[in-house]
Amino acid sequence: MRICVVGAGAIGGVIAARLATAEGTAKDTEVSVLARGATLSAIRDRGLRVSAPSPDSTGATVTARVAASDDAAELGTQDFVVIAVKAQSMTGVAEVVDGLLGPSTAVLSTLNGVPWWFLDGFGGPAAGHHLDSVDPGGKIASVLPASRVIGGTVHLSAASPAPGEVSWRAGNGLIVGELDGSSSPRLGALAGVLRAGGFDVTVSARIRDDVWYKLWGNLTLNPICALTGASTGPALDDDLVRDFVSRAMLEARAIGERIGCPIAQSPEDRHAVTRKLGDFVPSMLQDARAGRPLELDALTGAVRELGTLVGVPTPCVDAIHGLTRLWMSAR
Repeated sequence: MRICVVGAGAIGGVIAARLATAEGTAKDTEVSVLARGATLSAIRDRGLRVSAPSPDSTGATVTARVAASDDAAELGTQDFVVIAVKAQSMTGVAEVVDGLLGPSTAVLSTLNGVPWWFLDGFGGPAAGHHLDSVDPGGKIASVLPASRVIGGTVHLSAASPAPGEVSWRAGNGLIVGELDGSSSPRLGALAGVLRAGGFDVTVSARIRDDVWYKLWGNLTLNPICALTGASTGPALDDDLVRDFVSRAMLEARAIGERIGCPIAQSPEDRHAVTRKLGDFVPSMLQDARAGRPLELDALTGAVRELGTLVGVPTPCVDAIHGLTRLWMSAR
């Protein structure tokens, strides 16, 4: 089996290193990464270094020696391609990924927020629409159509403090599923190799629900923490901020009900889940501190677009989107 991970940052680094070094992974599994710049140089020179969490908090660093290139054709046709970049990088990925794709190559999407494939083949009032907020002009879908995609969402926390280095902090969960809910041979093969790599894999018959639920917890605190510089604990401790977050979440929950991704929890239920994770720095605040672009359109832009499609007003989400967009422009 040939697997290429596109993007060797925090999440991609964990996935690639785990698949390449875990004892349960088959000897005939070839793992490679499509990377560029300083990350590519570091992986070629020193390998992909991942420090993993451990019960005594001392951690253990694993170095994975994987084939790495910025040229997809050099890595060749794969059985599976794991997309592990931020949503704002997807147009660039679509421009360079073709050399990895054969007639039967499947693509695992691990993006935060609403992905480019979300409405493809999905019924309900948004059926037949395309989300320009996450795929302007359909450029991504033209290269990576929904027929190739296995949907996914990641439940682990990691950061990349330096090129080719990953600090894996907590969590080990991956949820994967075919977009039509079927149990296909390719889904079974992918789930098997991920489990062999040591991940806690859940196979979902409703992967869009899982993607939407994760988005529901991310679309508010991520940009608010990026704007204010606060971590999640202080953000939820402020009663005015927490109330505003809850109202934005209610808007998104109403959209979910209209499109067929219902959420039974209240915002307060979800806040309790977030608090159990402790006080942490979400990924968008990490990107803001590092001066990197923010994945705003996939989190709030797509929610606003879906709200327009199904007739749900989104004044609170609009405010978050506008303020964060202005902050990005000013920076």
